[in-house]
Amino acid sequence: MIDFSVPEETRLLVDTVRRFVETEVQPLEDVVEQTATVPADALAVTKDKAQKLGLYAMNMPADVGGGGLSCVEHCLVEEEFGKTSDALIRRVFGQVYPMLMACKGDQVERYLLPTVKGDKICAMAITEPGAGSDAASISTTARLDGDVWVLNGTKHFISDGDIADYVILMALTDKDKRARGGITLFLVDRDTPGFKVARTQPMMGHRGYGHAELSFENCRIPKATVLGEVGGGFKLIMQSVLQIRLAHIGARAVGMAQRALEMMRRHAGERRQFGQLIGDFQMVQKLIADSATEIFGVKMMVMNAAWDIDQGKDARDKVSMIKVAASEMQGRVVDRAIQVFGGMGFSKDLPLERMYRDARVTRIYDGTSEIHRMLVARSTIKNGLQL
Repeated sequence: MIDFSVPEETRLLVDTVRRFVETEVQPLEDVVEQTATVPADALAVTKDKAQKLGLYAMNMPADVGGGGLSCVEHCLVEEEFGKTSDALIRRVFGQVYPMLMACKGDQVERYLLPTVKGDKICAMAITEPGAGSDAASISTTARLDGDVWVLNGTKHFISDGDIADYVILMALTDKDKRARGGITLFLVDRDTPGFKVARTQPMMGHRGYGHAELSFENCRIPKATVLGEVGGGFKLIMQSVLQIRLAHIGARAVGMAQRALEMMRRHAGERRQFGQLIGDFQMVQKLIADSATEIFGVKMMVMNAAWDIDQGKDARDKVSMIKVAASEMQGRVVDRAIQVFGGMGFSKDLPLERMYRDARVTRIYDGTSEIHRMLVARSTIKNGLQL
C-alpha cells in the first residue's frame, strides 16, 4: 500500500508556503507582467522574508543549507509555488539545480553553498539551436588543451542566462561517444573571456526573467571546473532532471490549475446571467467538473511517482507520463477558466491571461509531449505497463 501521509511539520510548512505565496508573492505579479522585471526593492524584502522562514532552496539537502525535503514533500511545496509566476518562484524561492550536489573541493564553497544561500544565480545551459528535446545532439564542444578546457558553441533559450553568475554548461568531450560517456558538465563563470550573452530572446510568456542566447568562443577554463566526472555529464543530467521535471512541471501544473479552478468556482457562484447564477448552467458545471477531475488525477500521478522516487524506485516512465498529462491538463483547465469568465478572462485585468501564456510552454520544454509519448510507448511495448 502506498502511504502519501506526511509529518505534521510538513503540513505546517506547506500551509506556510501557501499563505506566503498568496500574501507576499502574488501581489507582485502585476508589476512583473507590466514591466517584465521583478522590482529589486520588493524582491529584496520578499526574498529576505522567504529565507528567514526557511523557504529558499528547499529542494536541496539540509546539510548544505537546503530544506532537506523528501520528493513527496518537495512536490507538495512546488504545488503551492505553481500558484504564482515562474519569474517570482525563481527569484523569491530560488532556482537551485540538484546536480550541484556533484560539486567537490573548492567548487563547494565557490558554487554550491553560495547558490543555496541565494548569493549566486545559476543557469542551466543545455539547449542549442540544433538540440532541444534531443539533448545528446548538442554541438558545443570542450577540448582539452594542456591544463585547460577550450569551449566553443552556442546555447539558446537559457533561463536566467542573462543574469547568472555562472552556468552549468553541457558540452561534448567525445563526439563519438556522446550520451554514452562523451558529454561533460562544466561550471563556467560569467566573466570568463569568450563567454558572451549574445541576446535575450523575447518570449510569449514567462515574463520577468531572461531567456538568453549564449556564445562560447575559445573560452579557456581550468580542469577543476568539471562538474562530476569527465564523460559523466549526460548521466548526471538525467539523474537530476527526473525530480526537476516532476516538481517543476507536474506539481506546479497542479498548483496553477488549482488556482484557475478556484477562480472558476468563485465566479460561478457570483456571476448572474439570464436571471440565475452561471454555476447553475450545466455547461459551466461541466467545465468545472472536468477540471476538478483532471486536477485530481494528475495530482495522484505526481504523488505516486514522488513516493516511488523516495523509495528508490525507477520512476522514469511515470514521470514521462506525468510530463504529458500535467502540461496538457494545465492548458485545458486555464482555457476553461477563461471561458467561464468570458471577456474578463481574456483581459489583462485577471491573471488568467498570463497563466494561459505561461502554461503553453510546458508542453515543449524538458522534452516535448511528443517525445515523452514516444518514450512511454517504447517502454510499454517492451515491458508492458509498469505500475
